[in-house]
Amino acid sequence: MLMYLSSMEINFYKYQGAGNDFVIIDDREEKFDRSNTKLVKFLCDRRFGIGGDGLMLLRNKKDFDFEMVYYNSDGNESSMCGNGGRCIVAFAKDIGVVGESCCFLAVDGPHEANIINTDDGEWVSLKMIDVQDIEKGPGYCFMDTGSPHYVAFESNLKKFDIIQKARDIRYNGRFKEEGTNVNFISLENDTLHIRTYERGVEDETLACGTGVTAAVLAAHATGQFKGDQLEVKALGGDLKVKFEQTNNGYENIWLEGPAEYVFKGSIHV
Repeated sequence: MLMYLSSMEINFYKYQGAGNDFVIIDDREEKFDRSNTKLVKFLCDRRFGIGGDGLMLLRNKKDFDFEMVYYNSDGNESSMCGNGGRCIVAFAKDIGVVGESCCFLAVDGPHEANIINTDDGEWVSLKMIDVQDIEKGPGYCFMDTGSPHYVAFESNLKKFDIIQKARDIRYNGRFKEEGTNVNFISLENDTLHIRTYERGVEDETLACGTGVTAAVLAAHATGQFKGDQLEVKALGGDLKVKFEQTNNGYENIWLEGPAEYVFKGSIHV
């Protein structure tokens, strides 16, 4: 499938997972210039380009079904994106690269994924990296679930001024240079509610897969719930995280949720 032409016409697909939206390009012929951050930023721009929280390239990779190359909307290659990973699996299935299950390579290492049937239709279940180091502080946890996440506990998320509070954390002395994603969570009636500010986007997003994963582990690590799974309600939709607790942390972590095709098109640049 030819996706990137010498005439500077780029064919793309748009997918979303719980409101996290992504531009996806089939780059198995490796015609997209990975170093062109200005182009990626333009394509993610919601006014002048296509628009998206991020952009992904699907590339061939020896010993894997494919490789996922992920960019934040600022144009820079970034750390792992959980909802992006689920969306690129759905895309790979839709274009015939994989079947009901696959193993692909991302920036944080190999990931397994499965297409599962639920009452709400097909979901993508994505295996995340193991998490061993969880920093606990007064009212917060910090960990790396493929991307760095600061998780803070709040009681009223609907009226919460997330942008200013998140930027105070993201740009403080500790995180300013490398950046961190910032999540605010509240557990209500066995459902975890979350709002997330993403670095690279530098704004609130409707969902964040690695953030949802970090939020569930933070809630469990601080004793807010028992068990090995929890449903999560983000602004853009519902997700679920399953896990196994070990003496050293958490493993066999699976992020589950919708990953849906939105539209496809081409753009001249």
